[in-house]
Amino acid sequence: MTTSGVSLRLDFDSSRTKVVLTTTEQYRHELVRLAARFRTGGQLGPLSASVALDELLADLSALGSWPHATGVEWAPELQALVVGIVQDANTVKRRLSSAEHGAEVSPDDVPALLGDDWTAELSTFQRRDIAKLLSLQHGANFSVPGAGKTRVALAVYAAQRAAGKVSRLLVVCPKSAYESWQYETAACFRQPLRTNVLGGDTQDQWMEVLIVNYERLDRSLGLLAAWLQAGPAMIILDEAHRMKLGARGTYGAACMTLGPLARRRLILTGTPAPNGSKDLESLLGFVWPGHGQRSVVQAVAGGDLGHASTVLRPLFTRTTKQELGLPPVNTQIRYVDLPPLHEEIYDSLVKGSGGNARDDLSALGKTALRLLMAATSPALLLEGTSRYEPLAYQLPPLEIPKSDSLYSLLQNLPDYELSPKYQEAIAIVAENAARGRKTLVWTTFVRSLTTLERLFAKYAPATVYGGTPDREEQLRRFREDPSCMVLISNPATLGEGISLHHVCHDAVYVDRDFMAGRYLQSLDRIHRLGLAPGTDTRVTVLAVRNTIDEVVEARLKQKLDFMGKILDDPTVQQLADLEEEPAVAAGLAPSDIEALLHHIRGSS
Repeated sequence: MTTSGVSLRLDFDSSRTKVVLTTTEQYRHELVRLAARFRTGGQLGPLSASVALDELLADLSALGSWPHATGVEWAPELQALVVGIVQDANTVKRRLSSAEHGAEVSPDDVPALLGDDWTAELSTFQRRDIAKLLSLQHGANFSVPGAGKTRVALAVYAAQRAAGKVSRLLVVCPKSAYESWQYETAACFRQPLRTNVLGGDTQDQWMEVLIVNYERLDRSLGLLAAWLQAGPAMIILDEAHRMKLGARGTYGAACMTLGPLARRRLILTGTPAPNGSKDLESLLGFVWPGHGQRSVVQAVAGGDLGHASTVLRPLFTRTTKQELGLPPVNTQIRYVDLPPLHEEIYDSLVKGSGGNARDDLSALGKTALRLLMAATSPALLLEGTSRYEPLAYQLPPLEIPKSDSLYSLLQNLPDYELSPKYQEAIAIVAENAARGRKTLVWTTFVRSLTTLERLFAKYAPATVYGGTPDREEQLRRFREDPSCMVLISNPATLGEGISLHHVCHDAVYVDRDFMAGRYLQSLDRIHRLGLAPGTDTRVTVLAVRNTIDEVVEARLKQKLDFMGKILDDPTVQQLADLEEEPAVAAGLAPSDIEALLHHIRGSS
C-alpha cells in the first residue's frame, strides 16, 4: 500500500465494547507498538489488534504517535461516537474554565425547541434540566424520584426529533416503569407516540418507541441492535443504577454494546452512586465512554468530594428534594433489644460465622442474610426459601448438626415468642390505625412478609411481593378501601414505579439491607412531588442493638453521605438499592466487608 492509502483502520468488534485496529504489512511493527501503549491492547493477528473502547477513548492522544496520520480511517459509527465525546468534553472544559455552569441552551428557549406536537406542561426545574441536557450531545439526569425525569427525557427526544436528528427511541427500564412510559408517551404529545413493549408487536413498522426491561437485554441484543440501526435512534436507560457494574455485569455489558448504536444516549436515576464512585464510573462510562469514567476517577482521586462535585456537575443535571418544595420527612430509628433466647441464638450464629474469609464475598453475603434474619426473627432461619424470594435473597434452611449448641437453642424457640421488631411494628400500625393513618411496612424477606400478614389480620392488610397474583388489586385496596390500613411489601418488589403519597404518610422498616439506593428509592413511595403542603410524613426504622442492624445503619449513612456530597445534595446526607442487577446476598458490596467482619469478630 502506498503512503497515500489507508494505513490504519479503526472499527468496532462484534461486541461493540472493543475497537479493532487493522493495518498493512508496511506498518505491522508500528501497530504492535501502538497496541502496547494500552493496558487492554492485544494482537489478533499479524496485521490486526484490539483495544477496549473505554481505554482508547480515554487516551485518543496515543493515536498521535501513528507515523502516517493522513492514512488513519475510522468506521463511520465509531467516528460519530468519538466526535460526540470530544465535543462534550470541550463543552465541559469550556464551562469549567469560565466558571460557567449554566446551560448553553436557555430554559426560556426550550418550549420552542420541542416541536408543534409537544403539548405537556413543564415546570421551571424541568425546563432547566432539559436545557442543560440539550446543551450536551449525551446526558445524565440524576433528579430525585418524583421530579418528572420521564417527561424531561421525552422532551429531550422531542427536541431531537423536531431537529431531524433522531426518529426512534429505545427505553430500557424496570417492568414497574412500563406504565409510566406508556402514559407519558401518550400524554405529552398531540399525536401519541406509537409505543410497544418488547415481546409485543415488535414488527410494527410505525413503532417509534420500543420499551424493554433489563432482564431481557442480553438475550435480545441482536433484535435491539437491528432496531437501533434501522433509523437514527436515541437510547434512554431509566433507573440506570441497575447497570452500575458496567461491562463487568450482564446488564451493563448489554447496555455498553447497544450504546454506540444510538445517536444520543441519556441515563436517568435518582441514586447514581449508592456504593461509591465505582458506580458513577460505570454510569458515566456508558454516556461518555472513556471520558466519563476518566472524569470520575480524576475528580474523586484527591478525596475532596466538594471539589469532585464541582468538577462533575457539568456532566449531569439534578433536581433535589428541596427544589420540589416538599414538606420535610421525619425519619427516626427505634432500637429494641432481643429477648434472652433470641440473643443466644444470634450470638451462636455469629460465632459459627467466624471462619468466613474476607475474599469469599458469596459466603459473607449469606452470613449477612442469616444475621439479618436472626435479628428480625430467628424462626426465619428454620424455613426454606420462598420461590418468590428475589435471587439475591434465596437461602436454604439453616442445617445445624444436632451436636451443635445452636441446634438445641432453636429447638427451644417457642412458637409464641414474638420478635420484638414484630411487636413494635404491630404497636405502630395500631396507633396509626386508631388515628386513621395508613401504614406502609417494608421487610426484606418474603417469609417475614407472610408472617406480618397474619399478625396484621385485623387491619385487612394488602400484601405485594413477587408471588402476588393480583398486585394491582392489592394496591387498589390499600388506596381506596378504608378498612385496609396497612400495606406490606419488600423494596425489591415495590421500591420503584408506584406512588402512595396521596393516601399514606407513615412507613416502617422492619429490616434493611446494605443497598443504599434501594432504601433511598423506597422512601420516595410516600414522599414525592404532589404531596400536600404541611403533610406530616413519618418513617420509622426498627433496629436491634448490638446486631448487624447497627452495621447496616452505619454503612448506609456513609454511602448516602458520599452520594449527597458528590451530587451536592444535603437532603441525601440528612437521610443518614432498589432492585439493581442481581448481586451478592443482602446487597453486600466489597466496601461493606470490613464493617461486617469487624462486627463478627467483635461479637465473637
